[in-house]
Amino acid sequence: MSFQRKLLAVLVTTVFLSVGAVTLIVSVMTRRVFEQSDRERTAALVAQFRRDFERRGEDLARRIQAIAASEASTRMAVALEHGAPDYGSYFSEAKNIAESQQLDFLEFVDNQGTVISSAQSPARFGYKESISLANPPQQAFLYEEDLPEGTALGLFAIRKTENGDKTLYVIGGRRLDENFLASLELPTGMRAMLYENVGPNSQPILFDSEGSATSPEQLFSLIDEIRKEPGEKDALIHWSSNAADDEMVHAIPLTGRENRLLGVLLVGNSRREYVALRQHIRTAALLAGSAGIVLAILFSSWAAARVTRPVAQLAEAAKEVAAGDWNARVPVASADELGALAESFNHMTAELLGQRERLVQAERVAAWRELARRLAHELKNPLFPLQLTVENLVRARAQGPQQFDEVFRESAATLLAEIANLKQIVSRFSEFSKMPQPQIQRTNLNDIAQNVMRLFQPQLQQHARVAIECKLDLAANMAPIAADPELFHQAISNLVKNAIEAMPDGGVLTLRTLQNDSGTMLEVSDTGIGLTSQERAHLFTPYYTSKAQGTGLGLAIVQSVVTDHGGSITAQNEPGRGTTFRIELPRNPEKLTAEEHPRANSQYTS
Repeated sequence: MSFQRKLLAVLVTTVFLSVGAVTLIVSVMTRRVFEQSDRERTAALVAQFRRDFERRGEDLARRIQAIAASEASTRMAVALEHGAPDYGSYFSEAKNIAESQQLDFLEFVDNQGTVISSAQSPARFGYKESISLANPPQQAFLYEEDLPEGTALGLFAIRKTENGDKTLYVIGGRRLDENFLASLELPTGMRAMLYENVGPNSQPILFDSEGSATSPEQLFSLIDEIRKEPGEKDALIHWSSNAADDEMVHAIPLTGRENRLLGVLLVGNSRREYVALRQHIRTAALLAGSAGIVLAILFSSWAAARVTRPVAQLAEAAKEVAAGDWNARVPVASADELGALAESFNHMTAELLGQRERLVQAERVAAWRELARRLAHELKNPLFPLQLTVENLVRARAQGPQQFDEVFRESAATLLAEIANLKQIVSRFSEFSKMPQPQIQRTNLNDIAQNVMRLFQPQLQQHARVAIECKLDLAANMAPIAADPELFHQAISNLVKNAIEAMPDGGVLTLRTLQNDSGTMLEVSDTGIGLTSQERAHLFTPYYTSKAQGTGLGLAIVQSVVTDHGGSITAQNEPGRGTTFRIELPRNPEKLTAEEHPRANSQYTS
């Protein structure tokens, strides 16, 4: 992955995480604020309901007290004093008074609990009153009244009129229904619902402040929780699949005498505003994230271009240095870390160039010294016999002609032999100094290895030598390479010769070829005594040798041939077990193509 893509991925991830974290925090805080607002508005509505309930209870108690003190109540109390009254004469009395006092419920009951007159159920006169009159409460209370069409929840108050030992009870009340809910002042987004007839055998009714009267199943679980465990409850109600229709409902149980559950006041708070606000937050987050990603792309492109351009220039300069151009420099375009890196690179190349020049000079001096040492060593051996021969001639000349003639013939032969040896030494050094350039052509390493082995086969089979077994391990279908076969024949011959000399007590000589996708390899292995640490340190150094006779140019020539072909040579040594020289060569197919075209043209023109 490129630096620009990595930088873009980091920036996009940072923007995504930042926007996501801010969105999450804002959403959580918004939900908490909204829920707190719900609780506060619900608490205010419940407090308002209780105040209205108390106020209406006080107003109801005053109205019932006024009815108990009225002339009609006194008249019925007097009639009770004189025995059982005529119930028929009071049939419509309660209804008329209830209408005048704007009451939904009104009954007159004697001290035996018998209904004298009833506004809500006129036919109940003469029946027993269902409300217990023992120790009637002074405050208004909730009660579930039986009606011909069913039951109804109302707010009731009881007052009495006494006349002698007879007591007339006046029981009146008002219904808790949609009219009562409509009188409540509700904030925007809130509504009140009254759930009545919560008994197990009664048909429940739900009154809504908005005018509907339904019994939705979504509220049943909340009502059941209040039945099982009385107390205020909260629940999120999902009216539909649309989250905007959700409603947080706060349920308040309504109890009558003896804490009997008679109904449930439900305060609903719409979450439409919260859902809309949450959607706005998500939309804003999406826009902010999109803008952040666009900015991240632009910034990453700019930053990558600003960073990668100097790095690319630095990499290109490093390649030039690796290719041998030690004068490569990187332009310094800034004063930041990248500029400091460019300056450091330029300083490094300048130092390397200076060190290379010093090293070249030191190597040149060392090479001349080594050359002088090797020449002195090589020339010293034949010069000493030459000196002795000349001295013998001088002494013979002084002794007389006959003695001189005898010495002269022997000395001339010695002089000619040593002079020939000097010429051979000079010739070897001259050949190494002017190694020919490779004549590239299609070459097969297997063929060269086989030719070299045939060349040395007679030497390996000499009876005077200890037997050396020769093995050829050649790769099948060896692909040709671009090389000079004569130079490689000479190089491999030098390696084979060294391997034979490294096994004075016999052993195994192995020539192996291998190939892979990048090129070919040739290995020359022996099972001789191996190399010492000093020999490994000067393995390819010209004029260095540990042999009694030799110029030390064999391995240097091999390295020169391999290097001229763009390859490399390495030595793997196991002291006491042998040495393996490995040559790795590229195929260079483009050189083969370049060499084949001139030949084809020359054949065509001829």
